[in-house]
Amino acid sequence: MRKRTKSREVAIQALYQLDLTKNSYLPGLDSFFNEQDVTPDVLEFAIELVKGCISVEEEINEKIAAVSKHWELGRMPAVDRGILRLCVYELLYRDDIPPKVSINEAVDLAKKFSTEDSGSFVNGVLDKVYSKYKTLITQKRGEIDPQ
Repeated sequence: MRKRTKSREVAIQALYQLDLTKNSYLPGLDSFFNEQDVTPDVLEFAIELVKGCISVEEEINEKIAAVSKHWELGRMPAVDRGILRLCVYELLYRDDIPPKVSINEAVDLAKKFSTEDSGSFVNGVLDKVYSKYKTLITQKRGEIDPQ
């Protein structure tokens, strides 16, 4: 398994824990991260992703809510919510990860960790996020938006 894929798996588990406890970064997460049987670089990237998601969670939630009109964020399965947050964070705030990679990884995570229909649900929401914010995403990455 690729290192960043493993980092995303660890990050999703941490975001799930935070979502269920309704808290921001908890000291308890430190012990969660320390219990992971992963290399230091995998763990470092996972922590970076979690902290990044938490730091802009409100903005991320607004972006997801703007495109998922028939699904309130609170009604989505917690795992799907975490996967969506992680991917939207990567799309909007990480210019070192190609958008297609982020979306494909999110769909794979949904298929692995969530329900039978989660892969297509996550893909649909993320496609809408990418389409709606494509200009913003490409500008942040210094790319030209091929409209």
